[in-house]
Amino acid sequence: MDYFIFVLNSFCLVVQGVMHLLFISRLTGKTPKLCHFAAYLSLLCAFEWIFGRFSLAWIPAVAGELLILYGLCRFALGNRPAVSWTAAILALYISQLSFGLVNSAESLLFPYLVGNAFLYVLILLAMAAAFSVCACCYILVAKSLSLEEAGQDPDNGPLLVPLLLFPVLFFFTAELYIIQTSYTQTVAIVSSLSFSLTEAGKHVALLVLQALGLGALLCTIYAYRRVCRGFKAQAALTSLTQAAQAQKIYVAEAQARYEQTRAFRHDIKNHLSVLSRLLSGGKQREAADYLHSLESISSSLSFPYQTGNPVVDILLSEKLSLAKACGIEAEVSLILPKSCGIDDFDLCVIFANALDNAVNACRAANGARSVRIFGERQGDLYMLEFENTCPDEPLPPMGTGLKNIQTAAEKYHGTLLAEKEGPHFSLNVLLNISLHPEDIPAQKP
Repeated sequence: MDYFIFVLNSFCLVVQGVMHLLFISRLTGKTPKLCHFAAYLSLLCAFEWIFGRFSLAWIPAVAGELLILYGLCRFALGNRPAVSWTAAILALYISQLSFGLVNSAESLLFPYLVGNAFLYVLILLAMAAAFSVCACCYILVAKSLSLEEAGQDPDNGPLLVPLLLFPVLFFFTAELYIIQTSYTQTVAIVSSLSFSLTEAGKHVALLVLQALGLGALLCTIYAYRRVCRGFKAQAALTSLTQAAQAQKIYVAEAQARYEQTRAFRHDIKNHLSVLSRLLSGGKQREAADYLHSLESISSSLSFPYQTGNPVVDILLSEKLSLAKACGIEAEVSLILPKSCGIDDFDLCVIFANALDNAVNACRAANGARSVRIFGERQGDLYMLEFENTCPDEPLPPMGTGLKNIQTAAEKYHGTLLAEKEGPHFSLNVLLNISLHPEDIPAQKP
């Protein structure tokens, strides 16, 4: 029996270690390596030997396992502290809960099979059932929860992760208390044959209590997801509101400039008449000064970038002038079709978010920095391409800005493609410019 228990415990330790690492890697969006599995299993085996050798109490034993898993999640997989604690506690809690649920059911049959060959069959079936329950819970939680985005969100991540960490910590400690206080006495009960209806009722109550604990965990994760979605929706709404306000400013400035241009064109005949009289009177110096003042007025009415759309012209002028002030090289090769059917608001959303992301990425990059914007018509489609330098780091998840661009592109039956190669980032936005106004979905409030 001792040899059987030793082999069974060793097998359980290995399977649990593999499942722990697979679960936290899926939860945090990281890819584990073989060396991570080897390191974790080696540390677990060493700790189990120390635990058995020195007969440690259950609190330091569990704390040691938790620290090992936290260290692997924090330093080997490179997650933030709060994310690492949450993932480690969830992994251990679900495995403890799974074995606790099976122990409650197993304890109802265990006393009647002592000394019977079916006892080994019961132990093997209980172990298989525990791993099955654990795997199902891991899959369910991993599909319902992702700590990757919250961990990479610099604004809301520090607030969101603790919202899940503390409830999970409570469930974990409660489950540990149940297991340590209720199932360490099983051997004594069996040896004294004092198993009764009272004991059976106790195990049934513990089974129900732990099932309620699993339900509470799933409800907590559901509420956490709703909170995360609320923060994302609020961020998206704020971004769209800012884009709408910016568009109003751009349109108003464009209208003002075009009104000034219209007034200048209206008065051009008078200006030419004045120049003619100055030249005919031999006043070349005065004519040259007058012509210089007209050039100053005309240059103030023009935009540094001419795309065919006044809103985009002003937006490019504002964003790229800020970029040049930061030492960022700017290049624009873009002519928008006059009858493209794309609303100015959507153009503002696309260009404002793309340029903001490009300029921010350039500021964080080292060496030569540049932003390039190209546009090309391909039949009924129009391709916008934004290229910029960026830090040589992995491509982060799609943020609010790119999601707003994607929403605007999908409105015109288009799409976007974001790619990164070394310190260079490119964003391609494809738009269908042949749509009629009635074919374009209305903007959601």
